[in-house]
Amino acid sequence: MLGWYPGHMNKARRQIKDSLPEIDVIIEVLDARLPYSSENPMLAELRGKKPCLKILSRDDLADPAVTKEWVRFYNAQEDTHAINVTTTEARTLKQIPKLVKEMAGQVRKDRAVRAMVMGIPNVGKSTLINSLAGKKIAKTGDEPAVTKRQQKIALSSGIAIVDTPGVLWPRIEDQNSAYRLATSGAIRNTAIDFLDIAMFASQELSLRYPKALMTRYKMKEMPETPEDILQLIASKRGGLKAGGVVDWHKASEVLLNDLRAGHIGRISLETPEDIPEPVSEAPEEEDQDTLSPENKNGSPNQTPE
Repeated sequence: MLGWYPGHMNKARRQIKDSLPEIDVIIEVLDARLPYSSENPMLAELRGKKPCLKILSRDDLADPAVTKEWVRFYNAQEDTHAINVTTTEARTLKQIPKLVKEMAGQVRKDRAVRAMVMGIPNVGKSTLINSLAGKKIAKTGDEPAVTKRQQKIALSSGIAIVDTPGVLWPRIEDQNSAYRLATSGAIRNTAIDFLDIAMFASQELSLRYPKALMTRYKMKEMPETPEDILQLIASKRGGLKAGGVVDWHKASEVLLNDLRAGHIGRISLETPEDIPEPVSEAPEEEDQDTLSPENKNGSPNQTPE
């Protein structure tokens, strides 16, 4: 598995655990395109029974019908409320302070409601906080793990926010979740094999959103394999080298950048039905340097020469 658990994330876990006794409400920011995969089971373990507001961020990039399914799924859980938002749209953000106060219940009148914001890297936590504060307080960026330490921020709404570094757990047993995280950009580009991830993304898009994929790249018919999809993209988007040789990295980069930016359309990479059945014990595996191309649900297992 990828080595994406730097020291500051380990430190962040300890800080979160130490701070939780003073917190009234947990705000967990999820990627609306992959809510299950962007959940951190470590955070669920740490928060215990504390009320949790799950915010499905980047709603404008996700399939609205699938997002509705996720909101219903989370709202059926105990001590949990879920909403979907676009972090730059003020109208959808106004409901958050009210919800946080309602979920906190009774707190002392001489202090603000304390809310801790959690989420994996590159999910939009800092953008959300800046929008709630009405000014740039938290640092934002396109690369994961921009926030490196806890930040305490007082909002005018009577809520004190604790912003935490984005934390990815050290191992992901579900390989599909690992691939979806890499596809979305939650894992640094320097830690992934672009072609491997693009092969996975090609197959997912061809199965879930074939029309959107064909429209974006002006396909007359759907290519048979992920390799064929990338080869076609290369031919249309400047990804051919001298002699017609495919530049696989270029083709992969085009697809992943288009998907992440929403240029292919509003795409969700998973539904509640994709959540794997829990297992009592998982066999231990040796660590790997990159994501293994062999995974469930028909993910690509061949890399073009």
